[in-house]
Amino acid sequence: MDIQTLTKRELENRIARFSGEMNKRNPDWDTAIIISRVNQYYFLGTMQDGMLIIKKDGTLYYFARRSYERAMDESPFAENGYIYPMESYRDAKAVIGANLGSTYIESEVMTCAVADRLGKHFTFTKTGSLDRTIFAVRAVKSDYELAVMEEAGRRHNLLLQEAVPVLLHEGISEALLAGKLYAEMMSRGHQGLNRFFMFQTEMGIGQIAFGESSLYPTGFDGPGGSFGMYAAVPVIGSYDRRLKKGDTVFVDIGFGMYGYHSDKTQLYIYGAEPSDKVKNAHSLCIRIQKEVASRLKTGAVPSEIYRMVTDGLTEKEKENLGGFGSRRVKFLAHGIGLQVDEYPVIAEGFDEPLETNMLFAIEPKKGIAGIGMVGVEDTFVVTPEGGRCITGGCSDIIIV
Repeated sequence: MDIQTLTKRELENRIARFSGEMNKRNPDWDTAIIISRVNQYYFLGTMQDGMLIIKKDGTLYYFARRSYERAMDESPFAENGYIYPMESYRDAKAVIGANLGSTYIESEVMTCAVADRLGKHFTFTKTGSLDRTIFAVRAVKSDYELAVMEEAGRRHNLLLQEAVPVLLHEGISEALLAGKLYAEMMSRGHQGLNRFFMFQTEMGIGQIAFGESSLYPTGFDGPGGSFGMYAAVPVIGSYDRRLKKGDTVFVDIGFGMYGYHSDKTQLYIYGAEPSDKVKNAHSLCIRIQKEVASRLKTGAVPSEIYRMVTDGLTEKEKENLGGFGSRRVKFLAHGIGLQVDEYPVIAEGFDEPLETNMLFAIEPKKGIAGIGMVGVEDTFVVTPEGGRCITGGCSDIIIV
C-alpha cells in the first residue's frame, strides 16, 4: 500500500463514519465545528489555521485563514469546491449563514476566546461536545492508517535494537543522548515531532533517563519520570546526569510517520549485569504486557481487561506498578494514532467494547527505589484473536 498518498476515498469514508456516529450518539445535531488541526488533517488531509464545518446533510465547508493556498495544494478535496479563503468568521457566515442550529464543538480544544468570537457571528439553538465521537471514529484505524503505523513500528523497533546501544558510552549526558537519538530517528524517516492530545503537553522525542532519574516526578501522565533539563524545560534529559557503569537506561519514545505514531519503551543496562531485583520486576512487566495483549480481542471491554489483569496480581507485585510512590498511573494501555495519547484506554471507566483495528500502547512499568524505572511498552493492534504487536514485541533488558 502507498502510505505516502492520502486518498479522497479514505477521507470520504472517515467523514461518513463520523456522520454515522454523530447520528447515533447525538441525533439532534445540525452542525459540527472542528478547529483542531489534527482533526482537520484527519478529515481533509491538510492542517491549517482554519475551521471545518460538517453539516448533518453531508455538506462540507473548510474555511482556511492561513494558508488557503496550501490547503488547496494538499487536500484531496481541493477540486470539490469545499475549501474557501477566510480572513474572519464573517467570511464563513457569508457562505453558510448565521444560524447553525444544534451545534457540536471540540470542547476539549476550543478556547473560550474562540467560542466568543464564533458567537459574535453565528447563532446556535444548543451546543454540545463532539470530542468523544471523534475519539471513537479515530480509534478504529483504516487499512491505510494501519499500514503507516506498521511501518513506523517496524522502524521504531530497529531503532531501539540497533541504534541506542551504539550511542551509549560512559560520560554521555541524557540530553546529548536525546540529541544523538533524534538525529538517528530523522535519518530513519521520523517525522520530527510527536503529537499529544493532553493539554499543554511538551515532550520532545520522549523520556530518556539514566538510573534513578527515571523516578523523578513530572507533570506528564505516564509511568516514567525524568529530571529534564531544568524547571523551565522539564523534558528531554539532563545535561548534568551522565551515564556511569551499572546505570539503567530508560528510553520511552514515539516514532512518527505521515502523522501517525508508534510507541515503544526499551530498557538497557550499561556496563553491568542486572540485579535479580531488576530482572524480576522487568519480567513481571513483560508478563503483564503479554496478559493484556492476549485480551485485546474484538468485543472485549477495556475496564474488564484492566480489572482481570490487576486482580491477578499480588500486593507485592502491585507495589510501584505504573510509576513510583504516589505518582502512579491508573491505566495499563492507551490508544494511539495521530496522537500518542488517544482513546480508548485500558482502565476503569472505559466500557465500550473494543473494535478490530484499534491500536494500543501497552506499557506496564515498575519503579525500583535507588535504581530506576523498569518495564516495557509496545504497540498492538486489536484482532479477533488478540493483540498483534507492530513494534517487535516484549523485550528483555539489553546489556551494553
